[in-house]
Amino acid sequence: MGKAARVDKYAAILEGALRTFAAHGFHKSQVSKIAKAAGVADGTIYLYFRRKEDILIALFREKLGALVAKLREELSGAEDARAGLRRLVELHYAELEQDVDLAYVTQIELRQSSLELRREIGEALRPYVALIEEVLARGVAQGAFRADLDLKLARQLVFGAMDETVTSWLVSGRKYRLSSMAEGTAAFFARGLGA
Repeated sequence: MGKAARVDKYAAILEGALRTFAAHGFHKSQVSKIAKAAGVADGTIYLYFRRKEDILIALFREKLGALVAKLREELSGAEDARAGLRRLVELHYAELEQDVDLAYVTQIELRQSSLELRREIGEALRPYVALIEEVLARGVAQGAFRADLDLKLARQLVFGAMDETVTSWLVSGRKYRLSSMAEGTAAFFARGLGA
């Protein structure tokens, strides 16, 4: 099997898993359902992953890696930390609004996973949390955010607030546009973090 075919199958498995986890829940998603959604044979899954949990971890790593890369690209041009934080919130909401399956899996299914699995996924989340901290540190250095800001606590609060906003949007049945919450969220952060 050529490298391109391997990459295509790997990507197909991850996309099939995302749709399957969102539709049936992680615990009720058998490998056979993932394989069917991916358009591959059941045994093909095991050429790439030892267990179903590894698929979920890889899914987070790939999706969050792509989001972090996109955010880094977008934020590289943002000289003002407040504008950078606003853009981070906008992209976070826009990406999850466009990929409802990903939003559902990250917000609902992850919370029902074992502590060990959540820890492993937490490792995949680290680059994203580090990016939030970088934006906050830039704001402190620019004088846009308070000099006495506890960066670790602030990054947890920023991430936690966005996380809860997405969860509330899903639980409400997506009765409003998630992206419509970006302006208010960013303004709230700016006031709370302000110098």
